[in-house]
Amino acid sequence: MAGLWEFPGGKVHAGETEKEALSRELTEELAITVSPASLRRVTEILHQYEDFQLIMPLYLCRRWSGDITPLEGQKIVWVSPEDLPDYPMPPADAPIIGLIPGFLKKF
Repeated sequence: MAGLWEFPGGKVHAGETEKEALSRELTEELAITVSPASLRRVTEILHQYEDFQLIMPLYLCRRWSGDITPLEGQKIVWVSPEDLPDYPMPPADAPIIGLIPGFLKKF
C-alpha cells in the first residue's frame, strides 16, 4: 500500500511455518537475521479488505543480528508506541497500535 507505513512481514510460502516466513521476510526486507525461536507470537489480527480477508499474526522480536538496512527502497524509523498514530498505516494495522504498549511490557 504505497505511501503507508507498514510493519515488516509477508506471506508464508509452502513448507514454511509462520516463524520461518517472518524470519525470511526480515532478512529480505531489512537485512537482519532472526532465529525463528526468538519470535514470540502475541496476537492475530483479522481484517476484511474488499476482495480478501487478511489473517495477520503479530510477533514480537527482541533479538536479531545485523544492522537494519532497508533493502526494498522503504524508509525505516524507530517510533515510540505513543507516536505510532502519527504514521498513516493500512487499515489492518490500525488495531495493532493500541496493543503494542501492553505487549512490550508483558513480553
